[in-house]
Amino acid sequence: MELLLKYFPELTPKQIAQYTEAISLYKDWNTRINVISRKDMEHFVLHHLLHSLGIAKICSFESGIKVLDVGTGGGFPGIPLAILYPEVSFHLVDSIGKKIKVVQEVANALSLTNVTYQQVRVETLEGQYDYIVSRAVTQMDDFYKLTKHLLKPVTNKGDKRGILYLKGGDLTEELSAFPSAAVYNLSDVFEEDFFETKKVVYL
Repeated sequence: MELLLKYFPELTPKQIAQYTEAISLYKDWNTRINVISRKDMEHFVLHHLLHSLGIAKICSFESGIKVLDVGTGGGFPGIPLAILYPEVSFHLVDSIGKKIKVVQEVANALSLTNVTYQQVRVETLEGQYDYIVSRAVTQMDDFYKLTKHLLKPVTNKGDKRGILYLKGGDLTEELSAFPSAAVYNLSDVFEEDFFETKKVVYL
């Protein structure tokens, strides 16, 4: 927990307990349903919890908004963000049933009443959300086409909406079709070597 508290010293005792329990839950579930590589599991807090929470360093979610996590896998970045923002509603979706099973079990064990989950292909999903988050599911062009119908329209100048996408590497070519996209280097936020090429794209 030292690593999380290093960057999120404001965590409440309840949140610290939830993150601590999440580590044990994922270790247990990963022995039954392999949603995280064994190598990654050795660096779970760094590679999964802290990486997911990089979004929170770029954009602070307001109470009452709705966030969609597309291609959540075992629950990333949705579960770590849901712990951090208990007043925000998170809907986690993935097309693979066994991954959603892990999300269901973890969310229930952590008593995350702000989390819902669904096995579905995102292009068939209905509803509207303030933000869509994801962790490098596909190229941004394809991702935008699949998810744009799910973003709430901006009706007031001050509305905050958009896609927050965790990606790595050189994104120059990939984002050439999105001149309004903002790219934030997580190495500016987190000093660990793992984040040297990690970014958050805000579209």
